[in-house]
Amino acid sequence: MSPTFSSLQHRNYRLWFAGALVANVGTWMQRVAQDWLVLTQLSDESGVAVGITTALQFAPVLFLSAWAGLLADRVDRRKLLIATQVGQGVLAAGLGALVLSGHAELWHVYVFAGLLGVVAAIDGPVRQTFVAELVPTSQLSNAVGLNSASFNAARLIGPGVAGLLIAFVGTGWVFVINAVTFAATIFSLTRMRRSELRPMPTVPRAKGQIREGIRYVRGRSDILVIMVVVCVISTFGLNFQMTSAMMARTEFGRGAGEYGILGSVLAIGSLTGALLAARRERPRVRLVIGAAFAFGIATGVMALMPTYLTYAISAIPVGLASLTMMTAANATIQLSTDPAVRGRVMALYMMVFLGATPVGSPIVGWIGETFGPRWSVGIGSITALLVATGAALWARRAWHVQVRYRLRARPHLQVLHPVPDDEAPEHRSETALRLGADDATNSRSVA
Repeated sequence: MSPTFSSLQHRNYRLWFAGALVANVGTWMQRVAQDWLVLTQLSDESGVAVGITTALQFAPVLFLSAWAGLLADRVDRRKLLIATQVGQGVLAAGLGALVLSGHAELWHVYVFAGLLGVVAAIDGPVRQTFVAELVPTSQLSNAVGLNSASFNAARLIGPGVAGLLIAFVGTGWVFVINAVTFAATIFSLTRMRRSELRPMPTVPRAKGQIREGIRYVRGRSDILVIMVVVCVISTFGLNFQMTSAMMARTEFGRGAGEYGILGSVLAIGSLTGALLAARRERPRVRLVIGAAFAFGIATGVMALMPTYLTYAISAIPVGLASLTMMTAANATIQLSTDPAVRGRVMALYMMVFLGATPVGSPIVGWIGETFGPRWSVGIGSITALLVATGAALWARRAWHVQVRYRLRARPHLQVLHPVPDDEAPEHRSETALRLGADDATNSRSVA
């Protein structure tokens, strides 16, 4: 089997991958339908209203992630995932029924977005850590990459299908279809062979366990750098559902179908990045920083595109850079974290990754309304370049990183950094990342 798909040799992971793919298609369909419903039917094309909806959906992550991570470290993860899938399916069906009955109002969408956010906040940490029970540790990075490939393959399909369904049958049926798709994940979880699972250690109930997870992260400067970079970019740059809706509707005067297509085109780059990530054995902090810098450049170009077609095409490198950053961040943290605290650490990561959205979405929406939709994209570019540059300069000073380029010798680029023993295991001795012709993807990311 190709190294890119090596995790699929495990039956339990195949079931998980297939079920998650179906559910992810439905989730992306609902995201598009929800934003379009708010923008075009329940508000006067208000970017702020869309931003508030997005904020309410992700706000619970800020308040519940720490406890959700502790829950993921304590209980049977498979059973907890079944419960969260049922909850999300019921909420999608409820919102669909409201819309189809003609009684949906903006505040209803706000309430459902908040409730969905509560369930998603519990689902996030356990979903991130459960994959470690499906494959050997040596294949964890591959499994994380394939999870992202599943998510972004769904992102490639879901928005386009949603746009067509909205145009032909309306948003209500999109929510109902999403409710049905959660049955695929529930089925896959119930069909897994428990004897082939690789249960991670669970922790008994005790005082101070959340503080223990926070102390662990505070003692790991590599994890802190990743979290800062991801937090800033998530706050101002990863608001594609909202910015794409504003660009499609306001800047280019297009409809639901063209809005859905923007999400699918973005997913072409994201899916490519996910498949490349699946081949990467051990991503590192430098890849996260390099991808963040590439994201800043790509979004800056996208903000300047003059037509709908060129804007859509420019979304491909944006998807590639953003997905490379996210998968590298996720895999780096999971692979270097003690399994006993992994749920709590991943919960803190999800808090800064998704919890930043409630802060950023209304701000970006206001920027789009006040200064124009292009600036809602441009602010993501500016902040990404600033945080990536700042992180690189800090790493060079704190970790004594040295970058050397040799024109006439291969490998051309060397990154050397001695790191103290209390840092990540892969950094405990002086190492060199040699990037030459055989590793063009990493070379571009660092450059």
